[in-house]
Amino acid sequence: MRRLVIAAVVVAALAFGGTKLWQALSKPFGDILGASPQCTATIDTGSASLTPEQTENAAVITAVAVRRGLPARAVTIALATAMQESKLRNLNYGDSDSLGLFQQRPSMGWGTAAQITNPVYSANAFYNALIKIQGYQTRPIGEVAQAVQHSADVSSGPSYAQHEQDARAFASTMTGYSPHGLNCQLETPTTSHPKTATAEVDSFFGAFTGTALTHGTTATFPITGTPTQGWSVAAYLVAQAQRIGILQVSWDGWSWTPGGGWKQSDASTVGVVALMAG
Repeated sequence: MRRLVIAAVVVAALAFGGTKLWQALSKPFGDILGASPQCTATIDTGSASLTPEQTENAAVITAVAVRRGLPARAVTIALATAMQESKLRNLNYGDSDSLGLFQQRPSMGWGTAAQITNPVYSANAFYNALIKIQGYQTRPIGEVAQAVQHSADVSSGPSYAQHEQDARAFASTMTGYSPHGLNCQLETPTTSHPKTATAEVDSFFGAFTGTALTHGTTATFPITGTPTQGWSVAAYLVAQAQRIGILQVSWDGWSWTPGGGWKQSDASTVGVVALMAG
């Protein structure tokens, strides 16, 4: 049925000259069918999109690097690697005994199966290996990723490199260097997990956030660091909004909602503010 409706609209658009009619109809038409939830990272050089699940995992990989004080370049390398290895999904299967986001192998000393399928552990394990690679901040990303992964496929270097632009977009927005650049269009959540939000923000960003202030369904995370660091907290909350149940994130004169994205706001805040679902 949906295909028939699409075909009818396309035929009508073509009959009336096409482009303008299709542009006029496309938005309400999309509203009727409902767009699939997705997250888009936008920077000066372009944009890239992931599913909410992929974005949640990308946010954890990024947050681990932020907590460790690693540069955005490290995040780009890690995300490009995970995009190639698992499509940013925490897999419980893989080639031989490969598992998790980076398809790390227990038999190769990466850790136990339980550890490798823990995104925080696997990201830390990746970064532990990455920082031992001399010149990782300047060498080609595919070359560095291959040096970390030791893939048996000799073409893996170029395979990792093909994800560089998408990885850079998400790395830049999630580390806060591209403010309000991560925009997730999601279904409005009806339940929330505020304790999860406060625990995760404290764990990843505690070096530059004060004690979370909670009032009803609102949680405020005071930022003691830079605006850029505040944007990394805001991006993390947006990335995890579907899982945690967040209705709005506000920081630095901007507010995000699941259906409206980022918009400038007159409201001033003392920190990153998250409004939870009731």
